[in-house]
Amino acid sequence: MRILAIDPGYERLGVAILEKLPRQKETVVYSACIRTKKTTPHAYRLLEISEAVIKVIEKFKPEALAIETLFLHSNQKTVMAVSEARGAILVSASKMGLTIHEYTPLQIKIAVTGYGRGDKTQIISMVQKLISLPLGKRLDDEYDAIAVGLTCFASTKRNMEHKT
Repeated sequence: MRILAIDPGYERLGVAILEKLPRQKETVVYSACIRTKKTTPHAYRLLEISEAVIKVIEKFKPEALAIETLFLHSNQKTVMAVSEARGAILVSASKMGLTIHEYTPLQIKIAVTGYGRGDKTQIISMVQKLISLPLGKRLDDEYDAIAVGLTCFASTKRNMEHKT
């Protein structure tokens, strides 16, 4: 199974492609940050996000999208921009035929660290232990996207076990 995992953002969002082959450990096939510029008009930033997501889907052919739900922030302007970016991502993934899986920050922290109040450092440390990563430097957003993907694998595995 191949998953597109996204940590949604507006100026910067983490994107990762994770793959799980039968009887093998999950691997990261690709990770990056999609960035938009503050000087680009709002609607065009959303378009850039949508087009970048579609390009990743076309290149890596994932079966599903795993995305973090919106974390309520005190900055209403940020919340609106990120929620609109999530909308652009969800529409793009749906248009490309992906199954959508959404996870709360709490679900992701519990799945990856075993603790619902895990911080960024704990998440990064556990991601590095849980999955095979290609060499290279990664931003926090990429680690967050990988954590979302790992949560999806853990959750879909549990769902499949309950069906058998």
